[in-house]
Amino acid sequence: MKRILNLVLAIVLTGITGTSFAGADIKEVSVNGIKVIYKKIPKDVISVRLFVKGGNANIDEQHQGLENFAFSLATQGGAADRNSDAFASDCERLGTEISGMSTYDYGSINMTCIRANWDNSWSLFADAVNLPMFDENEFNLLKSKLIANAKQSESDPDQHLSNLAMKNVFAGRSYSKDPQGTPESLEKITLNDIKNHYAQAVCKKRVFIVVVGNIEEQDLIDKIKLSFNKLKDGTPSKKESRVQITKPSVIIEDRDIATNYLMGIMSAPEMATEEGIAMRISMSILRDRYFVELRTKRSLSYAPQAGYNSSRISNPYNSIYISTLDPKQSIEVMVEEINKIKKEGFSEKELVDKKATFLTRYFMGEETSSAQASTLGIFELAGDWRKADSFTDDVNKASLKQVNDTFTKYTGAIRWTYLGKKDQVKEDDFKQTWKGNVLQSPY
Repeated sequence: MKRILNLVLAIVLTGITGTSFAGADIKEVSVNGIKVIYKKIPKDVISVRLFVKGGNANIDEQHQGLENFAFSLATQGGAADRNSDAFASDCERLGTEISGMSTYDYGSINMTCIRANWDNSWSLFADAVNLPMFDENEFNLLKSKLIANAKQSESDPDQHLSNLAMKNVFAGRSYSKDPQGTPESLEKITLNDIKNHYAQAVCKKRVFIVVVGNIEEQDLIDKIKLSFNKLKDGTPSKKESRVQITKPSVIIEDRDIATNYLMGIMSAPEMATEEGIAMRISMSILRDRYFVELRTKRSLSYAPQAGYNSSRISNPYNSIYISTLDPKQSIEVMVEEINKIKKEGFSEKELVDKKATFLTRYFMGEETSSAQASTLGIFELAGDWRKADSFTDDVNKASLKQVNDTFTKYTGAIRWTYLGKKDQVKEDDFKQTWKGNVLQSPY
């Protein structure tokens, strides 16, 4: 069965060399001081994403969730002379989806439409960006919904563990803030806060636009010129220095739940670099090894995880995760597997097999116009959208030595976060020491 799978993967990847968007026409233009990345493809489903740089860096501790709230309200609460019901009705009639959100490093206002309704859909999108209604009744309705979601997140062990881990690792930094907001922070946000933040955030020095679909370049340029000619210059988003994890640590939160949850975070290289590619490959192989060691051999967990978080731009990191009834043994196995790789390295076969499955999954995830627009935007935020265009070549070029060296370089100190029964672990269980070049587990 495995040979058949490898054969299928080889057939799928035959001819996938050169750029990851082979045959696509991708251009970068500047329109009225706004960077526009345009990719023409035969698909008649068009995706438009207006990215706003900064994300959590644009808000303070007391206003966690403010930008996500503002962008969501702008796209749900009506625009121009349409109230929320009329705006939603027009979108539905045209088969158009318009949404807004914000996360750790960026926010975005997005539209997906069909080519036949491109002109009318663009008008709705431009109105949502330029003339959000910010109605008080819609504000109150959305606020109640966001508060309810935040309370639910606090009760969800996985989400609470993730938020706790971010506060553990990035204390005092923008990543320690919850982009969706906390019940307390959302309760304090006023409609004036929304209006003021939106006016500051959506400006030429923070935004760029990505468009993917079957439309003409000049038509797009003309629309952007007309729609955003009055967009103010504004100020750039704030930037923070990188957090380098050099010492292990642990935060233990006691909770009487059936399963214990653990997450370990380590430093990682920037995404749009050779090391970033090598890191993504190596962490994907580590995930496979964890599946074998932790689930298949020892039945310690149903779904252990390891990965490089490619959606974190300013402070990239690697993470390992497990939910388990036996946290002490799980920590031991996870750390020892890292040590084994540092000592022996990955095998050539592991690398070859991983490149095939890695690229296959990557291209399967790029099937929609929206996914392609998102990928171009993420790489642009990380430094250069062209790295998305060369992604396949970069993966294929990664050598075994490069993958092994990168893994060793960035998987040193682990900052652990534990959520579960406190009597099942001790702080000493999480301590790590170095012997030569190898991180030692506490066992």
